[in-house]
Amino acid sequence: MEVLNLFAQNLISPSTLFFALGIFAGFLKSDLDVPEQISHYLSIYLMMAIGFKGGVAIAETANISNEVIFTIIAGISFSFLQPFLGYWILKCTTKLDSPTSAAVAAHYGSISMVTFVTATSFLQLNEVVYAGYIVAVLALMEAPAILSGLFIAHRVSPKTIESTEKATPKLSREIFTNGAILLLLGSFLVGWATGTEGYKKMEGFLGDPFQGVLALFLLDMGLLVSKQFQHMKEFRWNLILFGLYMPIIGALIGLGISVWIGLDKGTGMLFTVLCASSSYIAVPAAMRLALPQAKAAIYIPMSLAITFPFNILLGIPVYFTVVSKILG
Repeated sequence: MEVLNLFAQNLISPSTLFFALGIFAGFLKSDLDVPEQISHYLSIYLMMAIGFKGGVAIAETANISNEVIFTIIAGISFSFLQPFLGYWILKCTTKLDSPTSAAVAAHYGSISMVTFVTATSFLQLNEVVYAGYIVAVLALMEAPAILSGLFIAHRVSPKTIESTEKATPKLSREIFTNGAILLLLGSFLVGWATGTEGYKKMEGFLGDPFQGVLALFLLDMGLLVSKQFQHMKEFRWNLILFGLYMPIIGALIGLGISVWIGLDKGTGMLFTVLCASSSYIAVPAAMRLALPQAKAAIYIPMSLAITFPFNILLGIPVYFTVVSKILG
């Protein structure tokens, strides 16, 4: 019953309902739309808010403990190794070509910022605290999955990565100068440097408006998800199922790591969510550049139209229930 109550609580939260509204409006082919510039602003706001709050939380921490170091190392290691598992499963269960399999696998080693932000909102609604350093873990889990995805593709077919010498500098910039990652880390450092006094000055902007901005952003995401459903006719059940059970596998690994490190309930929940999520921003951009042979009509809908809604609507309350019983 507890998981059903949490599911209902998550489902009737304003942000989740606005996400569902966006999907519904898209299916109705409504002219409802969030202008691209506003959508970009919302993304910037969320990166800035979550990064700054994480930095403030670190500033309030007396010292950098072994827990922080182990969690960062575990996050980076998971991000690099998970695509190898995903690629092996795809080759065993589907008939996808190698470049597309490598691209899909890279998505499931990386993270979804919006899923993470929604999970933090869920914890706040349940009055569960978490360690601010988890934001730094999030930022460091993006690039390793991209690198391992490209490694897999090049290993199985050395000619797969087109114009490698020309693509590598561009790809490096795409990974290491990605605006979202830079803003997230930069805001984290600003919050760390200014601490509680800095947050008091920013609370009116980054505190109270956060839930409203998140709801508007998820409305936009719902509209975007509905547009990706047109590609679902190309999918067989084995691909759809992969998009559902792969986040569960990631969540189980993340929970196991959380238990091993000894994370508290809130931090363990967020680490589990990071391991369960799938990228649909930075990784697709990198794959389009370095793996043009991979089918974007496969890897983008899998991440955005299957795994993302699954985690937002069902995964978060289920993960929280399991984490609470084990790390409680």
